[in-house]
Amino acid sequence: MVKAPRGYRHRTRKVFRKHVREKGAVPPLSLLMIDYKPGDKVYIKVNPAIHHGMPHRRYHGKTGVIVGKRGKAYIVKVNLGEKEKTLFVRPEHLRPAKQ
Repeated sequence: MVKAPRGYRHRTRKVFRKHVREKGAVPPLSLLMIDYKPGDKVYIKVNPAIHHGMPHRRYHGKTGVIVGKRGKAYIVKVNLGEKEKTLFVRPEHLRPAKQ
């Protein structure tokens, strides 16, 4: 019996699905042009068409706080249970949280 693969995106078929009119690789430029500052709250919403700077599926839908910037990516602190995790996420996978 062959063991099932456990890749980085396994079991993401429904989690990362896009709606019909959102399909395609190019994200809206308005999302890429948002300049996040340290202390800003953001939602992590993974864009499955862009693989660079993509967080793991366990962080999809979580809220985090911007800590800084590293290259094109942002450093985001996320609470996962009782642990605090540090992620490096590109802006294509972030949305500003409603204050």
